[in-house]
Amino acid sequence: MLVLYIKAPFAAYRPFVAGSYRQTAPFITPTGAYGLLLNMAGIESRKVDPNKNATDMADDLPTAKVAIGMIHEPSTSRLLQQLHNYPVGNTGKEHAPNTKGTKYNIQPIMRELLVGIEGYLAIDGNSDLENKISQGISGGLATKRTDGLPRYGVPFLGDNSLMLDIVEEISSEHRPIQPARWYCPIDTFEDTSGPLPGTCRMPIWIDRNDMSRTRSDLFAPCEPSVGIPDSAWTNISPL
Repeated sequence: MLVLYIKAPFAAYRPFVAGSYRQTAPFITPTGAYGLLLNMAGIESRKVDPNKNATDMADDLPTAKVAIGMIHEPSTSRLLQQLHNYPVGNTGKEHAPNTKGTKYNIQPIMRELLVGIEGYLAIDGNSDLENKISQGISGGLATKRTDGLPRYGVPFLGDNSLMLDIVEEISSEHRPIQPARWYCPIDTFEDTSGPLPGTCRMPIWIDRNDMSRTRSDLFAPCEPSVGIPDSAWTNISPL
């Protein structure tokens, strides 16, 4: 088992929805944690097919169990920005020449941002992947990715402009040093007679080519715990 402490000023984990209001999950999602861990391990999670518009997940991604612990609940802020896109149909097409080949439809949207991220990401069940993550954090990985191509990019939290301040491996005992509220599926709680505070739907696998194959579950944070509850582990595996 490997446990990482992370801290960041901002994060955003948006569901696959369209519209002028872009919300975020209340904390790091299982798929977001898995993608971040793969990045640290130098593993490319996507395959590029020139015949498809969507980027599929790679076929040989490693399986593992992940757990997400929240030390402090982040606040949610909102910002207004311009969204540039290609509209469906001919709407706004007369503006295309003015944008010199860039996206020519512009509309205002409201986005949510998580402010003040501090918590733990834990991974278990795959010692090879855990070793690669440790090497990546310490700077011990080669400059080539596992597929032989040059490594690129940096770890980020949902958006490619939202980066980490701190990421470090917890001591050799691999135990969190502060109490954290671990996200668990709601069907693992003993008392479900009423709404559980902090309940949210989080993805546990995303299929960008066929959204009907995307998997998600309802999660809620448990009471603060120094150890990782058994119910906090989520299996991440390709379909």
